[in-house]
Formats: sequence, C-alpha cells, structure tokens
Amino acid sequence: MAKRIQFSAVGGPEVLEYVDFTPSDPAAGEIQVETKAIGINYIDTYVRSGLYPVPCLPSPLGNEAAGVVRKVGAGVTAVKPGDRVVYALAALGAYSELHNVSIEKVALLPDSLSFEQGAAAFLKGLTVQFLLRQTYSVKAGEIFLFHAAAGGVGLIACQWAKALGARLIAGVGSEQKAALAKNAGAWATINYRQENIVERVRELTGGEMVNVVYDSIGKNTWEDSLNCLKRRGLMVSFGNASGPVTGVDLAILNQKGSLYVTRPALNGYITNRAELQAASDELFGLIADGTINVAVPAAQKFPLAEAKRAHQLLESRQTSGSCLLIPG
Repeated sequence: MAKRIQFSAVGGPEVLEYVDFTPSDPAAGEIQVETKAIGINYIDTYVRSGLYPVPCLPSPLGNEAAGVVRKVGAGVTAVKPGDRVVYALAALGAYSELHNVSIEKVALLPDSLSFEQGAAAFLKGLTVQFLLRQTYSVKAGEIFLFHAAAGGVGLIACQWAKALGARLIAGVGSEQKAALAKNAGAWATINYRQENIVERVRELTGGEMVNVVYDSIGKNTWEDSLNCLKRRGLMVSFGNASGPVTGVDLAILNQKGSLYVTRPALNGYITNRAELQAASDELFGLIADGTINVAVPAAQKFPLAEAKRAHQLLESRQTSGSCLLIPG
C-alpha cells in the first residue's frame, strides 16, 4: 500500500482526499518512481476544479515530481533502479508516494540538483524554455511584458530573460511581488492594483509598446495585453488564472494592428524524449551554474497529506515562486 491524493468530485480544494492505494507494477515502457518531492502547478487546480476534465472519478492528481526509480517495465533501457529522475506532463498521479510514469516523460536528474530543485523547476522551467526560446525567441535588449512574474514560472522567466540580456517588464499584484520580480532580474514592474498596465508599458517603451506579451492570467488581462502590443505583435496566452478567455472576436486582432495570438502548451513543443532531453539540458545547465535559482521557501513546502492547504494558499495568490508537496 501507498498514499496518494485523489478527488471523487470536482470543485475547490476541499474535494482533495488523502487515501491509501495499491500501486501496480509498471507496464512496458514505464518506470515506477518513489517520490521525493512533488511540484504543485496551477494546472492542477484546473484539473481539480473540472476546467480540464478527467476521464473518470475518483481521479489522482499532479503530473510533476522527482524521485528514485524503483522498478522498470519491459523495454526500458534509458534508466535503471536507483537512478535519480524527474518528470513532468506524465499521466495524473504525481501527488503520490509511488507513481508509474512513461519513460518518454522522464529525464535523469543531475547529481548537482536536489530532488526539491528538480520538482520545483522542471515543468515551470521547461515552460519558460519553450516560451522564451521557441514560441518567440526573445533577443538581447528587447523589452517585453510577462504577467504573473512573481509566480513559479514568472520568477524563472525573470532570471532567464536577464541571462538573455532582455528587458522583462514584470506584471505583479503587490509591491512585495514587485520586489521579488526585480530581485530575480526583471527590468521593470507593473503593479496591477496601483498602475494602468497599458499606460505603464507605453511609458517604459517610449510609446513603442512591445513585440510580445506572455499572459497566464487570462480573462482579466486579455484586453490590456492586446493593447500593449506593437503592430503585428504576438500575444502568447498560456494560462487562465483569472478564468478562460472566451468569445474572442478575431476582427479585434485586425483593428489593433494585424496582431498574432497563440495558445501554446508544453506538449506541443516537447513531443519525444530527444526534445525533452535538449530542453532539460539547457534548463539544468542554468540551474547548476547559478543563473537560475529555484529555492522554495519553507512556508511553501507541505506534507503530501496537506495538499488541500497547499491548493488554498496557491489560489489565494499569496505564494511566490514554486510550491512543493513532500511525501513521508
């Protein structure tokens, strides 16, 4: 027997249950991971709430964790029992002491990184990699806007942008989060609660506006994000923290300057193990040399049994950076 988090009905954090389950042996092409640290991601709240439907209930939760390989299924040669690994975008079930994962979703975790660093950075760091390096290739000296910049993805983006020599304008919801983003490498900040987003971007760019906006907030910032773009600029909508963007009139893109919009996801950029390895090598290298710091505050590490409290804190927007669940 082992412990895991599951939910039998969709809804708020209160639906999360800490239960016993019996893990099966890994199937062909899978490995079984003894979990050491679990990454909590905002997408987990979408799954729990029903925004992203699951095949059936009760359902496990979570798709990112780091740990030690305990068993390997038939045909697996890339890793062996005892190896340190990290995975993301796996089948639901990472909120668990043991989880079977497709080898296609797994990367070896370098000895230079801790399990907590791996779980805190893997999905979020790979997200930043595809956003800044593939969806749009941010250039040295370029000014761009990145919403929710004091979150787990955002703080990595601030550090990565600084390493690229780019100037990231950090959209945040408080002065405390503005300070965190600046300390992480943001060039400038916008406090949503005190400043007009569009006017502040116009001021910072001398009226030029920006080529690209990265927006994981969704509904509440959609219009402002479009209004921050230059002619033929790119709107990268990659999250729904305030609710999904719906009822989009494509004519608006014409009216605002022949704009482009994309709704990307990691699984559209990393589709096989070779692509996963290339992206993770770049990420791990930046963490190992200190360019990216993914330390998690003690107040944002929770026992696995307290997943409900972790989700409550995450959705209250009182967190900054990454949050972790720790089994045991």
